Amino acid sequence: MKDLFGKAILDYQTNNAPENLITATSISEEDEMSVAYLFRDFNDMPLLEQKAMQLASGRVLDVGCGAGSHSLYLQKERNLDVTAIDISANATKACKLRGLNDVRNINVMQLKDEKFDTILLLMNGAGMCGRLNKITPFLQKLKSLLNERGQILLDSSDIIYMFDEDEDGGRWIPTNQNYYGEVTFTITYKGEKEASFEWMYVDYNTLQNAAHASGLQCGLVKEGEHYDYLARLTPGPPKPGRR
Repeated sequence: MKDLFGKAILDYQTNNAPENLITATSISEEDEMSVAYLFRDFNDMPLLEQKAMQLASGRVLDVGCGAGSHSLYLQKERNLDVTAIDISANATKACKLRGLNDVRNINVMQLKDEKFDTILLLMNGAGMCGRLNKITPFLQKLKSLLNERGQILLDSSDIIYMFDEDEDGGRWIPTNQNYYGEVTFTITYKGEKEASFEWMYVDYNTLQNAAHASGLQCGLVKEGEHYDYLARLTPGPPKPGRR
């Protein structure tokens, strides 16, 4: 992979003529994304992210940390012990330059023999598993990294609104789509195009079912203004009488 997302982050951090990222998915047209947005401070974060920042506690693992803005806030403003990880070597370089103490260029599935009190999966982070049939082993891996009273904080979106309505008010989803939240992303930066990669947006009910199948409780913390939400997952079976 060309690591274009990370290249944009490192260019911005080092003032190396950063440009906007061009993103596109299998169900949407090209869109421009400002790299500066990835360097936002607390006041510029969406309310769901701000809530996650307030709920984070103990030893924190920030999975897919990107430019490290969430980790930096927790380390500097909340004085928490934060480990920031990303599969992008360029992004982790930028995070180190920004002053994060513990940054690692590693896939979360490769982490072992460590325990955390809070695991963050922000900016639709749960989608990094790519496909719905991979979410249960992904959540089980995260569960293995949690302390007994730990928590996973993640945000995502229900993208059903992106599909056309039929005459009965339902949504028309292509027959070749296994789960409507599954998409394929492509990124273009400075004229270079990244090979496409799989991503997923997971609606809350589907996440809840996957969490329960993984031995995790799942609670809805906060809903956003446009089909988005923040969820909290904790170890243990679902509570009796609640689904």
